[in-house]
Amino acid sequence: MPTITIPDGPSFEVTADKRLVRAIEENGVDILHRCGGFARCTTCRVDFHEGEPDKMTQAELDRLSKGQDLLGNVRLSCQILCDHDMTLTPFYTLSDSNYDDPGPTPEDHITPDPVWIDVPYKAPAK
Repeated sequence: MPTITIPDGPSFEVTADKRLVRAIEENGVDILHRCGGFARCTTCRVDFHEGEPDKMTQAELDRLSKGQDLLGNVRLSCQILCDHDMTLTPFYTLSDSNYDDPGPTPEDHITPDPVWIDVPYKAPAK
């Protein structure tokens, strides 16, 4: 089973078909997901230290390409499956926000239906 590690936070094992945003939240990290996991808002963004996936969904690419210098710097945890070991830091948490809740609970499966593509950049070494 893959291990997800949050520096200065928990490390936990998850099944390989689990959405990363759900795995993070279900293991005690209060990550935001304001759009409910549809690759629309970027509040579930994470910074990878190790294990950044080499595939992404077309929806993630489209959202991260809309400015804000996000593409190549962050990933959307709602668009990632836990299929290998990863070390990452969530950017936005409920406890550091002014929100009353993290957002609608993301579905168990990736939404919208994923169209998988290769990451269009080389992941930076950290």
